[in-house]
Amino acid sequence: MTTRYVAPKGGRGTYRRISDAVKAASPGDAVVVSPGSYTEQVVLDRSLVIVAEQGQGSVDVVGVAGSGVPAIVVEGLECVLRGLYVRAADDSETPTIGVAGGAGLLIEDCVVTGSRIHARGNEGQGSDLSGYGVTSVLVRRSKLGSGRLAAMHLSGRVRAQVEDSTIEKIDGIGIVLSGGAYLEANRLRMSDTVGYGFRLRGDSRVKLTDSVLRQTGMAGLLLEDASTAQLTELSIDKAGSAAIHAAGSARVELVDCRFRDTQASGFVIQDQASVTARGCAVSDSGANGLLISDGAQATMTDCRVDRSKYSAFHLTGAASVKLVDSLIRGGAEHGVHATGTSKVELDACGITDIGLTALSVVDEATVRAEDCRITGGAIGVHLESTAATSLETCSVAGTVGTGIELSGTGYVQLDAVRVSRTKAAGIVIGTGASAEINGSTIEKCDGSGLVVWSGVTPTVTGLRVVGVAKNGIYIAEKAAGSYTDCDIVGAKYPALHLSKASTPVLRHVRIRDCDGAVGQDEGANPVFEDCTVDGVPMTPATPAAASAGTGGSGGTPPVPVGPVGTLDESMPPEDEKLEDVLAELEEQIGLGRVKRDVQSMVNLMQAVRMRQEAGLPAPPLSRHLVFAGNPGTGKTTVARLYGRVLKALGLLRKGHLVEVDRTALVGEYVGHTGPKTQAAVNQALGGVLFIDEAYSLAPIGIGNDFGAEAIATLVKMMEDHREDLVVIVAGYVNDMGRFIGSNPGLSSRFTRTLLFDDYTPAELVDIFEYHAREHQYELSEDARRALSEMFQVLPRGEGFGNGRSARQIFQQMTERQAYRLATLTAPTPDQLVSLEAADLPIDYTANS
Repeated sequence: MTTRYVAPKGGRGTYRRISDAVKAASPGDAVVVSPGSYTEQVVLDRSLVIVAEQGQGSVDVVGVAGSGVPAIVVEGLECVLRGLYVRAADDSETPTIGVAGGAGLLIEDCVVTGSRIHARGNEGQGSDLSGYGVTSVLVRRSKLGSGRLAAMHLSGRVRAQVEDSTIEKIDGIGIVLSGGAYLEANRLRMSDTVGYGFRLRGDSRVKLTDSVLRQTGMAGLLLEDASTAQLTELSIDKAGSAAIHAAGSARVELVDCRFRDTQASGFVIQDQASVTARGCAVSDSGANGLLISDGAQATMTDCRVDRSKYSAFHLTGAASVKLVDSLIRGGAEHGVHATGTSKVELDACGITDIGLTALSVVDEATVRAEDCRITGGAIGVHLESTAATSLETCSVAGTVGTGIELSGTGYVQLDAVRVSRTKAAGIVIGTGASAEINGSTIEKCDGSGLVVWSGVTPTVTGLRVVGVAKNGIYIAEKAAGSYTDCDIVGAKYPALHLSKASTPVLRHVRIRDCDGAVGQDEGANPVFEDCTVDGVPMTPATPAAASAGTGGSGGTPPVPVGPVGTLDESMPPEDEKLEDVLAELEEQIGLGRVKRDVQSMVNLMQAVRMRQEAGLPAPPLSRHLVFAGNPGTGKTTVARLYGRVLKALGLLRKGHLVEVDRTALVGEYVGHTGPKTQAAVNQALGGVLFIDEAYSLAPIGIGNDFGAEAIATLVKMMEDHREDLVVIVAGYVNDMGRFIGSNPGLSSRFTRTLLFDDYTPAELVDIFEYHAREHQYELSEDARRALSEMFQVLPRGEGFGNGRSARQIFQQMTERQAYRLATLTAPTPDQLVSLEAADLPIDYTANS
């Protein structure tokens, strides 16, 4: 081997140009280049080594502008570039380094910029890279940057390796593979590409290990046609689209990979592509964790998908996914959402704190889940498919809504399922559903345990319902089915609710420690076989006896609906005079504007009554009111007095007050809201229905909320009972306008708003002293002065409670006084009743 030297100024035995030294060299020779910049075209047509004499960065090889030829062209079988800085001409779109078919190149400790390394393989023999004529490229400890179109382009029969190298700032794609090209990369660091990180076409292949891709402008890897990728310990961060996008019949295998902060979905798998992953994690995706469509397939084992902006797994078409020992946590929409004819298989998986539904299956999609755990979130499972679905040994716990909802026409089988601590019903079987429930448990739910809706005929065996806040099993109108070997323990409502025309068959049902055994509507026709209540055999008379005292007609009592609102226990006396009620209103502290408004309405109502008595037509009169103001401004007190005013005027027959909020009107499942709202209205007939925080019935940004049904029911009943009902809706000023505008029926019925101003500091002192007198306390002069100063500077933010804050301060002062008096041996009677300035809670704030 001969060594040939190159230096910018030449000299004895030294070439001034690299290309001249190459021409003079024999195969196997080495060309050693002194530091400097060399603008030329170098063609390596034989096996040669070109090395920078003083190492990386000391030699700058620049292509010739306008030549259309790469700075270095490699045609030899075994060529080496070591320590060079190779740049394409600034005005050139041609490659920086071109590798011809059948050539071989090692790039070591180099920097390649300005354009790409383009290696072309010989045609023929497809993807077989074992024979003659394969192009070979090895990049080691090098940096490819500031390139155009791509950093590397491998096409045809090319076998390439990249080791311990960096690719960055590419105005295009990081690496392009096409034809039968194969790339193996270890410890590659790629960042800041305008396009994809990798793009694979044809039957090309890539194997990446211990590598990182950051801030690709498009997908981290795009695989098309029949390309394949084998990825191990790969991290993709902040991809401009998906981390992995597989299309065509592409195949991807992943082990211990991490994908974070993608702008779109973590994975997009479409057409007939397939993905197999083990030990991988997808987090903070800008859309779905995995979007799987068409006939694509995904199999994931021991994987995690966290905090997706859309559903963690979204399946469409005939896609399929199998998840084993995997976790889905904290997504904004669904955990798994299967549509079309897709298929889902879950084995020993966990889904936690999902924004909508943990497992949602619709259309003709199918699911088989075994040993899975769902905790937190909105709804646990929603099955609305026309195909067969099944859950086995799965658990649902702590959901805000229903644990499991079945509403499709497909057959559903629930085996050894456990539902607990839901804020609504445990399991709801909707109209049209076909279900079989075996050996399952529902416990400690805030709604009913099992709800069987109209026309449904499930087969329920071995169900255990424990400690639910409402009925153990609620069977709706015209529902039936068989219920065998079931236990209902500790239900707060009657264990069984049997609606009109329901015909269930109940065999060996055991009821213990419930608030009644059966609530049965008129027309229900159940069959009881060998059932017991608290260990005593149930007789034909037992159901009615268990619900005695709940009302109803024909001797068959309906199910108790429970108290729907707070009923004013002190009914206005029959002979109460209007003047007395108005005087009581006038005695209320503050409320000047409200008092004037009420007096104006009284005058108008009296005039209307006199015109009616004189046989004259009465002007339109709406008695329904909007109370707008902050908490603690006396809205409930005035509502109670208003009912008594109308009673004294002869416009209401009772004048009592029923106070409700959203929870008393809105149900937990489809069809539950209407009856709850009707029950509240019925309780208020003859008096006033006072709906506090009424704006919560029309929450912002939620289109399918049950509150809309409550509003519609309320509007209808206000019309049906317009002579026997007054409704007052109350809440914050800004929210009440939005609420009234949410339904045309509200805006036409609520035409008058009473504004409740915040109390002044002096009025708050008066309220405080009212409570003090009620409990036989007195304020010292110093305490009164200090209290007034406190109310003047008290923050009036969102947590300020007006009269409630005055009451809270009174309670705190009495506690502080008690601590103070505890130090005295024998306090005097005056000391026992006196509240001093020292008793004020100096650190009191509006949020305390």
